[in-house]
Amino acid sequence: MTVFKTFLQVLKKNKFIVIMYTVILLIFGNFSMQSNQSSTNFEASKPTVFIVNEDKEEGITKDFIKYIKEKCDMAEIENSKEAIDDALFYEDLSLAVYIPQDFGKDFMEGKKPEITIKKRDSYYGSLAEMLLQRYIKVATIYQKNIKNEDELVAKINETISKDIETEVTTKIDTSALTKAARYYNFSSYSFLACLIYIISLIISTFNEEKVQKRTTISSYNYKKFNRILLLGNSLYAFVLWILYVVMSFVFVGPTMASINGLLFIANSFIFVICATTLAFFIANFVKNKDSINGIVNVIGLGSSFLCGAFIPQEWLPETVKIIGHVFPTYYFITGNETIAKLEKFNIDTLMPVIVNAGIVIAFSVVFVILTNLVTKKRRKV
Repeated sequence: MTVFKTFLQVLKKNKFIVIMYTVILLIFGNFSMQSNQSSTNFEASKPTVFIVNEDKEEGITKDFIKYIKEKCDMAEIENSKEAIDDALFYEDLSLAVYIPQDFGKDFMEGKKPEITIKKRDSYYGSLAEMLLQRYIKVATIYQKNIKNEDELVAKINETISKDIETEVTTKIDTSALTKAARYYNFSSYSFLACLIYIISLIISTFNEEKVQKRTTISSYNYKKFNRILLLGNSLYAFVLWILYVVMSFVFVGPTMASINGLLFIANSFIFVICATTLAFFIANFVKNKDSINGIVNVIGLGSSFLCGAFIPQEWLPETVKIIGHVFPTYYFITGNETIAKLEKFNIDTLMPVIVNAGIVIAFSVVFVILTNLVTKKRRKV
């Protein structure tokens, strides 16, 4: 009871720390989820093209221009080099097409007239170029065997009009699942910060010289003493975890009640166990309470930046991701990203999640063993 009362007193005195990191999770986690929501909703749009035609607008030239206008938006700018260059620079224009004189006549004669383009190095510029090349490629193939221009135009249109139809077969709400992944990824920072800070304060209290001498000469076995402290701090970690899980239902919604959502919750529970054992291990090295803030920043912020809590893992450089492998946070976040993509649930699809969770559990075991070794050595000294 003495240990538990001391724990409650330290927690009550530092409750604003827990509130602060929870507010950070609410603000920045919500911002990350909103950012994800806007970036994953795809909206079809067309590249902007400007056509400079020096040929007569008839026959295949006319059809080529018609095709471009159907597939792209036409830019309303002045027909001059300066105006076109400025439009490309300011991203008002994706691509400029220069159709040479006698293009239609030369093309029908098999002379392969060259269409000049000027584009901006961007997705839309490349898309517009691809659309143009598609028409020219089809037209060139048919021109070898069709010499009548009207017949050639009809055959080209018949071919390029056959667009591939796509159907979305997935039944999962990918937007909501990615939103949940972002929430739990960001929560790893709040979990680490809250647990390391509070547990370090509690352990440092018990490591004060007077308290340490009393426990050393008592009949308590060091393993039993560590076990009692670990269980007491685990209660605090469990309450914190419950709080963050409830908030995930509020922010993410009904998706958290799905199988994917339950896997997110289970994965976060395993990470909280690991974070608690890590905090317990770090706390045994803390002698100065003023140094706790620095430790929280190094461990919490460092692992969050290196493992993908703040920035999605796919955006991180390979070197950063390699370094991130030394932290359990990396495997927790990798598990979350895998869960967000799960549609079928069997041993094969769940194996990556199980493996990452197993690695996190292995970290927990290592931290417990190291904590016992450190405290045993201290008592001998």
